[in-house]
Parts: sequence; structure tokens; C-alpha cells
Amino acid sequence: MKSIKIIKVDHLHDYILKLTFNDGKVQEVDFRLFLESAQHPEIAKYLDINIFMHYDLVDGDIIWNDYDLLFPIWDLYSNSLTPFAKDAEEALS
Repeated sequence: MKSIKIIKVDHLHDYILKLTFNDGKVQEVDFRLFLESAQHPEIAKYLDINIFMHYDLVDGDIIWNDYDLLFPIWDLYSNSLTPFAKDAEEALS
């Protein structure tokens, strides 16, 4: 079975990125709700659209600031980002 990878990223508007995967699937992923639910400043800083827009495509993953922010590929593939969980916030502190 082939590993799922992102092969192309296009910014549509606001916090919505169009992700094209190596199997042809395309998802329009809105990162806003996830970012708005984050209370930790290291995550919430990506609500600044200028910071959010500085992402890179590295080895089939979309990353921000040298792996400062990264999402599980399956969550992106299935377009199932969930709001930031409180226990995850505490783990960052």
C-alpha cells in the first residue's frame, strides 16, 4: 500500500488550503477553528494570517516554522481537524 502524501498546496483564502494528495484526492481544509480553539500562544500565533501563510511542503507533509506546527496526514486527508483539546494545551505548557 502506498503512503499518503501531500503533493501540492494552494492557498484559497483566509485559513483555507487546498491540498492535493498523491492518490489524486483533493481536500479544502479550513484551519481556522483549530487555531481559534488553541489557547497556547505558540499555536494561537498562527491566527496572524501572515504567519499562517509561511508554510512549507516537506516530504509530503505541510509544516510551519521548521515543524513548529504539523498535522497528522490522515486528519488532513479526511478533512477532520478538530478543535484543540484542553489536555493537548496542558501538554504544551
